[in-house]
Amino acid sequence: MSKYDLLWQEIQKDGRPTFRLSFSGIEELGHVPIDHSFLNAKKELRDYGYEVGKISMKDQTVVFNKIDLIKE
Repeated sequence: MSKYDLLWQEIQKDGRPTFRLSFSGIEELGHVPIDHSFLNAKKELRDYGYEVGKISMKDQTVVFNKIDLIKE
């Protein structure tokens, strides 16, 4: 179990194809601060149908993109 599981579940529930969250919004949604472990854990999000897109340190935002899980 990852400390980001709650965040991943909330992102999955959102359902939008693409959306942006601020670092503070991510912390509120997932109840965990964004730190260096986020970079290692972001691959877990694929199991929830999303991937981490652009991470902007300047704007302190992360873009999340829905992925197609259909495998041929």
